[in-house]
Amino acid sequence: MLIERIENEVIIRIPSYEDTSDLQKFIDFISYKEVTAKTKAKQSDIDKLATTVNFFLF
Repeated sequence: MLIERIENEVIIRIPSYEDTSDLQKFIDFISYKEVTAKTKAKQSDIDKLATTVNFFLF
């Protein structure tokens, strides 16, 4: 694995033989961190929203 910083980006190179399901979990986590980085919501508010969304989806 190679991690490099270029200007305002971080590039992560991962060998192609890595398990794609693990990579998807990693990408989901990074996406979550990006989306929530500047939020002012409380964890309890997020939990309520997640419960409501899951109720309608499942």
